Amino acid sequence: MPPRRRRLQLKDPLRYERAWWEVGIEWVAGVDEVGRGPLAGPVVAAAVILPADLRVKGASDSKLLSAEARVEVDAEVRSVALAVGVGAASADAIDRFGITAATCAALKRALDALPIRPGHVVLDGRPVRGLGWEHHAMAKADYRVHCVACASVVAKVCRDRLMDLLHPRYPGYGWDHNRGYGTEDHREALRKLGPSPHHRRSFAGVQAAS
Repeated sequence: MPPRRRRLQLKDPLRYERAWWEVGIEWVAGVDEVGRGPLAGPVVAAAVILPADLRVKGASDSKLLSAEARVEVDAEVRSVALAVGVGAASADAIDRFGITAATCAALKRALDALPIRPGHVVLDGRPVRGLGWEHHAMAKADYRVHCVACASVVAKVCRDRLMDLLHPRYPGYGWDHNRGYGTEDHREALRKLGPSPHHRRSFAGVQAAS
């Protein structure tokens, strides 16, 4: 079986959350972000709190799912979750404050947007300094922790939809399919058209192609 497919299958996807439920912490928020690397568009974060013992079929690290599967999982998450919060930071904010600070802002906005306050927060990657929320960070949490996997999908679908909305206004860059990432067609468009207001001008890939 290929390694990427093995990562989609965990013996107990709710193992992390269950440890907290068993000690009386009912509301566990999984948090993840997407869009740190693109040359254009915002960085987007999502926070998700699921009911105890509920598993969303198909949820995994958004990078391992097809676009169609992500849309289906996103709809299911939003229909069954106790709470979903989304936050973003624009390309302008990324240029002004840097991608690390902008990502922190997006994560904080996602948590602040939750209609209920979680008893525990877990996010993918490393601890985020200045987040303003006590949290636990875990490598590969976007597929090891179910609520984080759900947040990964919600954030990805939200960001893709934002790039789809921007595409008709700036059709030359191919954002409907490259989502602002530095694909060859995107870089070629940058060389021909120059950067748009939604490009991250502080990024070397934009500077080099402009």
